[in-house]
Amino acid sequence: MDLRFLFFSAALVVGATVSICLADRTAQCKIKWLFGITCEDVGGKLLRQIQAWQISQSCAHTGEKCSYELVSSAPYLIKATHTSPRTKKVNNLQFLFEQSTICKVTGDAVSEFSKDPSDNSTNFCSLQNLMDGSELVDAEGYRQFSNKWICPGFDVVNCTLS
Repeated sequence: MDLRFLFFSAALVVGATVSICLADRTAQCKIKWLFGITCEDVGGKLLRQIQAWQISQSCAHTGEKCSYELVSSAPYLIKATHTSPRTKKVNNLQFLFEQSTICKVTGDAVSEFSKDPSDNSTNFCSLQNLMDGSELVDAEGYRQFSNKWICPGFDVVNCTLS
């Protein structure tokens, strides 16, 4: 047997095992968005919204639309966190941009060390509230893709209530 094949196979098994273990430990959500505007414009709007909803003295009148914090920003990657003022649980958010004839954005939200199914709607809303608040849902060519298997709660949750 070819040693390279054996090494490659072992790496795949280890990678799959780590992925399964991490997936078992956390609640998460993945969404893909398409835009008919540049990724630079999309990223700028998301950054401004994250900064507008940074941790404030009181979230009493804003529901979950506060307590965002920018972790890092690069031309094609934004990382942020959202701390739920209600539950104090933290969601790690990531937006990965891919510019072609359209702007493709992959959003990921992962609850820190929680398997609680209710965190999945929090993960979804942490991402969706930024899209709504930045008015990117009204941008040219806006399309959203996900499902209840890669983002539990996607098909039933109403983020305007939280």
